[in-house]
Amino acid sequence: MGAYMKIIIEDIKDGEEESITIRSNNIDDHILQMIYGIKMNKKKAIGMYEGQIYMIDPTDIYYFEAVDNKVFIYCDKKVYESKLKLYEIEKDYENTDFFRASKSIILNLSKIRNLSPAFNGRFEALLKNKEKVIISRQFVPELKKKLGL
Repeated sequence: MGAYMKIIIEDIKDGEEESITIRSNNIDDHILQMIYGIKMNKKKAIGMYEGQIYMIDPTDIYYFEAVDNKVFIYCDKKVYESKLKLYEIEKDYENTDFFRASKSIILNLSKIRNLSPAFNGRFEALLKNKEKVIISRQFVPELKKKLGL
C-alpha cells in the first residue's frame, strides 16, 4: 500500500447487491481491523429483556459476562440476557474491538476510558460508564497486542 490509498465509492441502484472490494499487495492488521469493523457494524447481538427480543448494535455493548451458566450483555443503561455461550460470542467477535478479559468477561476495548495496573499482574479497566472491570493476568498480553503496546 503506497502513501495514499485510492478510495472509490459508487452509488448503486435499488436491488443491487452492496459489496466492498479491497485490492492490496499488503493485507496487514490495519486492513483486517477495517474489514472486521465493517462486518461488525452489520452484525447485531440478540438480547432478551423482560421477555422481549432486542437487536443490539455491538458498538453499544460494554461487555458480555457469564454468571451462573447465563450470559449477560451489558450496555450503558440496560443489561440483556444472551442465549449464546461466552465462547460463541468470543468466536463471533474475534478480530474486532472485543477481547477476552477474564474467564467470565468479554470486553469492548472502545468502551475503556483508562487502564491501570492492579495486583498480581492484572489490570483494572475504567469504562466510559464509570464501571470497573478487572482484566486477568493471562489475558493482559492479548490486551497489549490489541492496543499495539
